[in-house]
Amino acid sequence: MYELTVILDKNGKPQYLHNDSTCGTWIGQKPDGSLVVGSTLNGCYIREESQDMDFRRVDLVLLSDGSVGDINCIDNVSLSIAMDAPSQSDCASVLPADRLQCGNDSVSRELCEGLGCCFSQNALARRCYYGKKLTAYCTADNNMVVAISKDITMPSLILDSVKVLGVDSNSCTSLMVATTASFIGFQFPLSCGRANEAVDASMVYEYTFVATNRVITWQSASVTRDSAMRVTVSCSFLRTGIVPLQVEVFTLPPPLPVSTMGPLTLEMRIAEGVQYSSYYADEDYPILRVLRDPVHVEVRILQRTDPSLVLILNDCWATNSPEPTNFPQWPILSNSCPFAGDNVNYLTELVPVTFSQGITFPTYYSRFIVSTFTFVDSNTQTALGGSVFFHCSASVCVPSASETCSVNCQRKSR
Repeated sequence: MYELTVILDKNGKPQYLHNDSTCGTWIGQKPDGSLVVGSTLNGCYIREESQDMDFRRVDLVLLSDGSVGDINCIDNVSLSIAMDAPSQSDCASVLPADRLQCGNDSVSRELCEGLGCCFSQNALARRCYYGKKLTAYCTADNNMVVAISKDITMPSLILDSVKVLGVDSNSCTSLMVATTASFIGFQFPLSCGRANEAVDASMVYEYTFVATNRVITWQSASVTRDSAMRVTVSCSFLRTGIVPLQVEVFTLPPPLPVSTMGPLTLEMRIAEGVQYSSYYADEDYPILRVLRDPVHVEVRILQRTDPSLVLILNDCWATNSPEPTNFPQWPILSNSCPFAGDNVNYLTELVPVTFSQGITFPTYYSRFIVSTFTFVDSNTQTALGGSVFFHCSASVCVPSASETCSVNCQRKSR
């Protein structure tokens, strides 16, 4: 027999509590004898106390059977507003093999999209899957669920570097992590962390998800081409909310053009594209680039018409100041060839120059492509401020019987 059998309606009058589809109520009993009471949000006995963009607080007031108006239990019900489903373009951009499952295959479209996920009716598996760059919510059984797309930053994240601070598999045995080529998902109980009491007496759990960048070091210099990310998500007993997205992507502009004066005039400039058909003017600088974006660099001889001259770039390097001798320094070309100590996926690419490109003296030109990077502190691994400047040491060669003026570098695939 149920211990709690009377409920107050919206007018404060007691009503017998029973399964009633008209009023949207149902009751049940657990094996331990405790009572389970359910109600629709617009039921006869729901009284809304407050409302804002994030949550609504509602009360179900239950009276002990046989009592005279004594409140035995007040149940505060937290309501999560259904999230918008991703756009069709977001959903279509996720390849079937890259889908990270959001709900089981029996879930309805309404429930799936209510979680902010994509739904594919004709899919044989993973019908409900994540499509947004960030999806985060707290479940009714006190779990936090967060799914992050690699495209949340530009350039894209290295997903295996993403982690949640303060939670690991040893201290939180219920931590579940799932990954695909495009997404990483976390699910764990809120109890894996410590709650803080808010002003409104709600208990707030807050977790921070971070992605670190991979740093490569050479002598006294360290650089990276990867994004860094920091996202904070919080849940409370009275409401479920997502702290405004905090994504930090560290990028630096490409170097300023540099001219070297001497018996021959050399010019370094940056092209607007891989065709080297147009170049940035002085007023265009500084030029902003996202990490890993290509920077198309050209060095050329000016004010000469001798067809026998050949430009040779001996070494090229980058600094975070205009002074070429300052540290830190990062090699770009070493002995006229791409610096072999760089990340193998982002080695400097030499670009050949030929007569077919409409250039009268192709030997006057040296072109190469650098993947944008930023200097980082070798100890703290944080990005250093300021711009990146390119420098080259060059010589002009005249072919002879003993000097071919040619440079042979072993090609490496990018």
